[in-house]
Amino acid sequence: MGSLSNRTKGVICILLSALSFSAMSSFINLSGDVPVFQKVFFRNLVALFIAFITLVKNKEPFRPQKGCLKYHIIRSGVGLLGVFGNFYATTKMASTADAAILNKMSPFFTLLFSAVFLKEKVKPRQAVAIAIAFAGAMFVIKPTMANVELLPSLCGFAGGVAAGAAYTCVRHMGNKGENGRFTVFFFSLFSCIVTAPYLIFNFHPMSMKQWIFLLLVGVSAAGGQFAITAAYTFAPSREISIYDYSNVIFTAISGYFFLGGQIPDAWSFVGYFIICAMAVWMFLYNKKEHRPIKAD
Repeated sequence: MGSLSNRTKGVICILLSALSFSAMSSFINLSGDVPVFQKVFFRNLVALFIAFITLVKNKEPFRPQKGCLKYHIIRSGVGLLGVFGNFYATTKMASTADAAILNKMSPFFTLLFSAVFLKEKVKPRQAVAIAIAFAGAMFVIKPTMANVELLPSLCGFAGGVAAGAAYTCVRHMGNKGENGRFTVFFFSLFSCIVTAPYLIFNFHPMSMKQWIFLLLVGVSAAGGQFAITAAYTFAPSREISIYDYSNVIFTAISGYFFLGGQIPDAWSFVGYFIICAMAVWMFLYNKKEHRPIKAD
């Protein structure tokens, strides 16, 4: 990707991340009745191993850039909350696509937090696109007072907010020159340390199939985490965050083929169309905005 612009690299990375996280959602469900804490531990254990090997292979230091330690801690804390919210919603909600769209509130909050804390300017058309995409998500969620999945929905939404805060920290550290691979390593180590005590006292025995699926959860999560960390390092959230909504499309497809033929209803398809339309609009808008000016 050497000849590509940073914005294009960011878009490619965030699409790869969306595909990886959609696979993770399927594996979470296929792993069965394993406690959420246990699923989260294995999700991060595999990422920790991969990040460790990558750092060693590239002979990179196991220490943060100057001034980044506190942001690593904040990113890891809120990021872990985001993972818990996402895993709980994915496990408890009937539709993995609906759970995914709740987590995909994260780009909206990344945009908001980046504007507030990083002073990144948001152009009117970009703000409109995010708002319309958010409205499209409401067609998928269909929030009502009679929602029997209220708690999982709230957890999923809170997870999206927390993930948005985490990605803002990633963006800020990227601006400081922090190594994205170390960011993944630090978060994975932090998460394993926090969740390990639960496994020591409350380990849930698993079948061979469940072990395999949880390892695949970790592999796909690691791929998604590396990709999204790279994405927000390459480009600001206002330019690429909209593409993260493609995760909903990927998750709906995998839900149909791998989770018992899940088919979203008509309103969900309306939401998917709106989200995809906004992604295309933002791509064309950003391409026009960054078109080089030809000299006379």
